[in-house]
Amino acid sequence: MRAIFHVILLCCYCGIGAAASFEDKLVQAAIDRTGHNVTYDGAYYSIDYPGGDVPANIGVCTDVLIRSYREIGVDLQKEVHEDIVENFDSYPSKRIWGLSRPDTNIDHRRVPNLQVFFKRNGQELPITDNATDYKAGEIVTWMLPGNNPHIGIVTDRMSADNKRPLIAHNIGSGPRLEDMLFDFKITGHYKYVPEKYEQVMPFSSVPD
Repeated sequence: MRAIFHVILLCCYCGIGAAASFEDKLVQAAIDRTGHNVTYDGAYYSIDYPGGDVPANIGVCTDVLIRSYREIGVDLQKEVHEDIVENFDSYPSKRIWGLSRPDTNIDHRRVPNLQVFFKRNGQELPITDNATDYKAGEIVTWMLPGNNPHIGIVTDRMSADNKRPLIAHNIGSGPRLEDMLFDFKITGHYKYVPEKYEQVMPFSSVPD
């Protein structure tokens, strides 16, 4: 009877292992975003909190990220705001934009803020010129001409020559899936999986 229990439990673990990972879900959500018709518009909007969003038919590069995470249950608006409230001086809000307090309408939609957030709450990964170092579900930031920061999500889709992962991003023409990983100077490489998604039942909990 005990042997049968272990077999059943092992099957359950195998089923768990086969389930889509957080990164898989994020990548799929990001790819899904590329099917939406969105006009690039970085205007300031007053939005709800938490769970607020600008009109669905507009957005910028950060909105691809925000909407992808939100699709799988992570509200970056809320998470970024809570971290800025507790650590305002760690963020560039005052230095870059002259703010004296957090702003739930815009803080999470700014690339420099997201970079600080991911450094503080996720993993900051090496910046290299090796495409294999960039894994599906990771986040990359760039500096575009004109000193404009940019952000996108690494996907599991590959370039035509099978050498580089495609990036889900919005650089001005709406959400796209493109071969542009090394088109601009990379300024950041991160992985962010919220702590609640990292909890895995240990095998030591299996009863004798």
